Amino acid sequence: MTLAVSKDTVQRALSAHAAIGLLASALLYLICLTGTVVVFYQEWQRIEQPAAPEMTTIAPAAVQRGVAAVLATETDKPGTTHLYVHMPIDGLPRATVITDHQAFHIDPDGRIAAPEENAWSEFLLSAHYALNIPGLVGMTIVGIFGVMMLALSLSGVIAHPRIFRDAFRLRARDNHGVGLADWHNRLSVWTLPFGLAIALTGAMIGLGVVGAYGLAAAFYKNDLDAAYAPIFGKEHGADPSAAPLANIAAPLAYMAAKHPGVRPTYVIVHDPQTRGQHVQIVAEHPRRLIYGETYEFGADGSYHGKVGLSDGHLGQQLVASTYNLHFGNYGGLPVKIIYFLLGLALTIVVATGTSIWLGKRERRGVHDPRLRSLWDGVLWGVPIALTLTFLARVIAGNAAPLTAIFWLLCALILLVAAIRPQPRPKRMLQRLCIASLLVSLVVPLLV
Repeated sequence: MTLAVSKDTVQRALSAHAAIGLLASALLYLICLTGTVVVFYQEWQRIEQPAAPEMTTIAPAAVQRGVAAVLATETDKPGTTHLYVHMPIDGLPRATVITDHQAFHIDPDGRIAAPEENAWSEFLLSAHYALNIPGLVGMTIVGIFGVMMLALSLSGVIAHPRIFRDAFRLRARDNHGVGLADWHNRLSVWTLPFGLAIALTGAMIGLGVVGAYGLAAAFYKNDLDAAYAPIFGKEHGADPSAAPLANIAAPLAYMAAKHPGVRPTYVIVHDPQTRGQHVQIVAEHPRRLIYGETYEFGADGSYHGKVGLSDGHLGQQLVASTYNLHFGNYGGLPVKIIYFLLGLALTIVVATGTSIWLGKRERRGVHDPRLRSLWDGVLWGVPIALTLTFLARVIAGNAAPLTAIFWLLCALILLVAAIRPQPRPKRMLQRLCIASLLVSLVVPLLV
């Protein structure tokens, strides 16, 4: 049986199919670009708030005073369930107390210095992590794109049997797209191990939450904490009765005395100022990919053991290594620079892949100026929007609605590209991108 469909209907269906493919490419490009920039997440925080007090270390007693001081400002707020103290580390030498309601930098003596103001860094991380979509949906979408990147990398190698033999063959001239294809193929080969690692860990991070919900539903009666317990440890039973603040100084002193080779990065106080409170210290282990080991302490400061992320079963160590491997949070600034360069190359691979596809369609006689114009809008509009959100943060302050600004700018650029596909907006957008980057370098020096 043959379905009778008009030629016009077929053409519209093909255009819709191409538009869907372009949307997927646009989101993948956005994820790669924001991931490249967010490698310097800690450095962006220091740029955003240069006056925050910095220190290489902070005394345990000062941390205790800082936590008490921050909690004293929350007598009119609901009780905090998880309080975090970011400890000074090489990349971000600041001490910050974070509750369910607010965050403050503290000085070396434990006094409240200033509210934490890193809205642009958080916006950037959220854009990469979940496309600024709250809840489970955004992370799931990004996780799916991680799987897509993995499939594209592997299928690209299989589809080009000479890809490794021609690893250093580069025809710079763009003769019918040959030069562009060579850049795409060469960068794909040079970044293949990095791309596979990033795609796999990105998929694990994004879809890991979905997997945890599935495990909780199937085996733990929808108890998500119980599903996470074999990896990250059990949550203690809560007792909301009021109690003095837990002893935070004693666990920090214990770590310095008993584990001098590790460096605390976070102190976590569960249900502070209740009888059910307890303390965890997350500490980095040198020359390990794990983000840290979690050490457990009672409210009185007594040591209760560790979770096992550093020496537990292989699954625990693998999960604990995923985050650092994905974001480049190991090895200091040299590793971050390498991740940035490789991430930029990976972003170019994504960008050129779609450009090659559009070029092939045009050479087959399928001319769609609007689709080409929209892709120009994505390629140059996304960095323009990112730069302008940074300028909005610098000019308007931490309260600037960065997420709304970014997505509205992207939508506006794409709308103009769709309405006016001719003349092609590529050169104009390139000039705007360069201008916005230059302005973003100058304005922070003047404000």
